[in-house]
Amino acid sequence: MKTYKGEYLQEIAFPLSGIGTGGISLSGTGGLIDWELDGRANKWSLNGFSHFAIKAEQDGKVVDARVLMGDNTKNLSGNPYYSADHAWGYGQGIHRSTMTGMPHFSDVTFNGGFPFAGIEYAAKSMPAEIRLNAYNPFIPGDEDASSLPTAFFTWRIVNSSEKTTDYTLAFSVANTFKASDGGVNAFTRENGLSAITLTSARLSPEDVKYGELRIATDCEEVSYQEYWYRSAWFDSLTVFWREFTAPGKLKNRHYNADEANKPNIGDMATLAAHITLKPGESRDVRFVMTWYYPWFEKYWDEAKPVWKHEYCRRFASAAEVSRYCFAHRDELYTRSKQFESAMLVMTLPEPCAEAALFNLEVFKSPTCLRLENGEFWAFEGTNASTGSCEGTCDHVWGYQYALAFLFPRLARQILETSFTYSMKDSGEMMFRTMVPLGSEKWNFRACADGQMGAVIRFYREWKLSGDDNWLHKYWDKVKKALEYAWSKENRDRWDPDKTGVITGRQHHTLDVELFGPCSWLTGYYLAALKAASKMAAYLGEDDKAREYREIFEKGRWYADEKLFNGRHYIQKIDVSDKNVLAPYAACDPDIYRYWNEEKQEIKYQFGEGCEIDQLIGQWHAALVGLGDIFDPAQRKAAAKAIYDINFKSMRDVANPCRVFAAHDERGTVICEWAEGKYRPQIPIPYTEECMTGFEYAAAQLMIQEGLVKEGLELVCAIRDRYDGKKRNPYAEIECGSSYARSMASFTLPAVFARSVADMTKGVLSFDPIVEGDFRSVWFTGDAWGQYERTGAVTVIRVLSGKLALKGVRLPYLSGVSSVQCDGRQVAFDFDEKGGQIILDCAAEHEIVIQ
Repeated sequence: MKTYKGEYLQEIAFPLSGIGTGGISLSGTGGLIDWELDGRANKWSLNGFSHFAIKAEQDGKVVDARVLMGDNTKNLSGNPYYSADHAWGYGQGIHRSTMTGMPHFSDVTFNGGFPFAGIEYAAKSMPAEIRLNAYNPFIPGDEDASSLPTAFFTWRIVNSSEKTTDYTLAFSVANTFKASDGGVNAFTRENGLSAITLTSARLSPEDVKYGELRIATDCEEVSYQEYWYRSAWFDSLTVFWREFTAPGKLKNRHYNADEANKPNIGDMATLAAHITLKPGESRDVRFVMTWYYPWFEKYWDEAKPVWKHEYCRRFASAAEVSRYCFAHRDELYTRSKQFESAMLVMTLPEPCAEAALFNLEVFKSPTCLRLENGEFWAFEGTNASTGSCEGTCDHVWGYQYALAFLFPRLARQILETSFTYSMKDSGEMMFRTMVPLGSEKWNFRACADGQMGAVIRFYREWKLSGDDNWLHKYWDKVKKALEYAWSKENRDRWDPDKTGVITGRQHHTLDVELFGPCSWLTGYYLAALKAASKMAAYLGEDDKAREYREIFEKGRWYADEKLFNGRHYIQKIDVSDKNVLAPYAACDPDIYRYWNEEKQEIKYQFGEGCEIDQLIGQWHAALVGLGDIFDPAQRKAAAKAIYDINFKSMRDVANPCRVFAAHDERGTVICEWAEGKYRPQIPIPYTEECMTGFEYAAAQLMIQEGLVKEGLELVCAIRDRYDGKKRNPYAEIECGSSYARSMASFTLPAVFARSVADMTKGVLSFDPIVEGDFRSVWFTGDAWGQYERTGAVTVIRVLSGKLALKGVRLPYLSGVSSVQCDGRQVAFDFDEKGGQIILDCAAEHEIVIQ
């Protein structure tokens, strides 16, 4: 875990939510923020005076009482984002709902991992050592257990005094419905659980605004207030704190729905747990918060269609979720901790392990949804109050492998919905999938990187799963997607002559069109051709396999011979030639918007610039086991050029775009021109930006090519920018926070381990780039676990699922004396060429090779 203190706490917002469930965040100082229970983004939000607090009593007297949070040093003059809010806006001071004005802790330490976060609290006057462990389940291979609308809070209290002490730990939350909207709070106790449920008496569960919030504890001794005191001004908080800091338990307060003095916020409720500890004694106090806001509204659509969150298939209320969480808490904790522990003990440089783990926050953010039938759908990122760029965008989500490794069924669903709902009869794929599924297709065109990337991703999912039935089912659509490159119906004319080079109008992830060949988009095409050739050969379609392979070889030759300038790969275009645009005028009357009349050149191209993604096809190819796409010597030179030319301090960079790195921070810009190379007057958009997903891919490319030091510098620079002081280490930004492309970092372990899974053949490969002892993780479609090399012993440990293998490839071995599978010796053959161990075993625990 990584430790944060002092000023490095201020930007931390740690997610406590399930995949597609909505949720809240835990701030670095212990506050409860970002209340997004309905699944819609709601950054900086608070919910009444929701908080945890602790009280210590000795000999019948209160020794100390404090809100469980640290110093808040943000927006001391008031929040500028709420300038119209008299109670919160600029010039009004810190909003009192943050609880900053109440006694709190001076010494707070945040221990960050994922999916767990720990906070330690200390104050001289508090006779206790206090630690919070907060999480929402995250279990590879179990998307349903990872999609629970819940937040677990476990408080470890240690009596650090020399007297027996009574402790009260109180959890207070606000009803999200005002009393005037029918808000009601009700306490219940059953089967050892004490709980308060907050909902609206006026709304039925079929009303799209309906929702329930529930807090519960299994502590034996409790007290509670269903309602805080209702009055004006600051009276409710004043009275609560006076009552809480008095000796003894809380006394309940109840209001009828029609009583006066209804607050203009939801009524607060408090559930308090009481324990008594002898000197040095410790105890855990458990709280679980669950919610049930079943309806999601497509708020950005004029018609505003609605559907239910996936978790409604499994639960009918917040109470049901709560009972499930307590009944399965040990299993959920153990399996989630198993994943985090495996990630934290990897032999990777700390910034790389941190980047791989922390960016999984995206799954827990409003960026991601699960539809009623369980299918996965997503935005690109999350804005303050909306999702950013709808439709599980192919060319953004294509950079991340986390979904394929961790939740392979959801990864396959993305492709299935895309092939089913976003592909035209011509083979053209709309790179955004509209919801509700079956809606009219998005009205745009295909993007070259997204469509060719879909073919690569399909190959990846097939290799990870070994599912031949899935391959057969979608193979015709995969072929159609690839062959759209030369289809007569392709109005963008990508490769009409089957040259293996994309030369036409090319839409891409930087949101404009390229004209003329470049290794960036042609690299996607080449990797797709190679993948399709292998799939066709596997299916016995020899003619197709030969055709795709021949096109690939032609394209590869051209890229290496014509697109490499001696230092790096380029875009081959004469930006002064207006005729380049002419072939597209018939289908796009506005095509000459790309012509810069004043400068007499085509806009938004990069020519001889050093573009960050020039070898992205090779990065993908290495990860999925496709081998070489570009010449090895040239691609290593190009990777070094990206480091030498694009990686820099931002102090002297003239950046007219979005500022994701500033001042003396270092970053890798999207494109830069070496001295003596022509830079178009208006180059490709985002040229000067530092976007982490691109940077992670470039860093891994360098590592793949043996430039480990250089690649590590790029990763360190990113994580230095997301240090908790300047930016949230759990939400990297691009077009919105919690941006999907940032999860490109999750393949760092695979790159360091040089691991590839081919379950169509039942083979796992490992060849770590570092010498000596090494530990990492591996994933297939049915199992995951740890890989460990210690001296002459290699262990492939299964942590979940069952691993059926026909072979293990370990090129670093010169010989093998024994192989054990779950403690039993198994027969094997060893092929020294490539270090291939041929065997037949199904492991549930581990395979030991020595």
